[in-house]
Amino acid sequence: MAGSVGYPVHVNAALDPGTSRWLWLVKWILAIPHWVVLLFLWIGFLVVSVIAFFAILFTERYPRALFDFNVGVLRWSWRVNYYAYGALATDQYPPFTLAEVESYPARLTVDYPERLSRGLVLVKWWLLAIPHYIIVGIFVGGGSWAANGSDDWAWSVAGGLVGVLVVFAAIALLFTGTYPRSLFDLVLGLNRWALRVSGYSALMTDVYPPFRLDLGGSDPVAEAPTPD
Repeated sequence: MAGSVGYPVHVNAALDPGTSRWLWLVKWILAIPHWVVLLFLWIGFLVVSVIAFFAILFTERYPRALFDFNVGVLRWSWRVNYYAYGALATDQYPPFTLAEVESYPARLTVDYPERLSRGLVLVKWWLLAIPHYIIVGIFVGGGSWAANGSDDWAWSVAGGLVGVLVVFAAIALLFTGTYPRSLFDLVLGLNRWALRVSGYSALMTDVYPPFRLDLGGSDPVAEAPTPD
């Protein structure tokens, strides 16, 4: 029986139909507690990534506890950006947890790799990812993200194409009370691309991110070939 496969970084989201016309005006205040916590979590993310680099280099394995922590940081960051100015697509306040929360409309998981290449770990996070850094820099905040790679998650205040589109979404919410579906799909596609690159550059997978804009809230999958 064929199974479903896709890129190892899975990004899914559901548009909140009850999004407020005006709450986005104060989300920068409401999100401050999360941004304070994320500041310390990203310091931990950097430390863990350095440890993971040497673990992969010598053992070909990303220690599972470290992997789960870093996935949790990405997940927490994605929820906050989805709530705030990375999407503005829900008014549900993000939970303070690294764990996946199935009831929250923004979700992120990463398939755990049993083995990772010693050779790729030396070059993928800087050299191989450069083309994606340039593209994602345009999407979510220009040269600062491209220079720092996945170590800088502040794209909600950095601007870029996502920032422009979210401004349009905010205006639409203010005057119509509706988040245009086509705009939502594009915002999600751009964020999904950036999150895939984050997972790759953070050493979580050896699978090179596709140069493909997958629109919409549901992460696309492909049918795995059926064994002969």
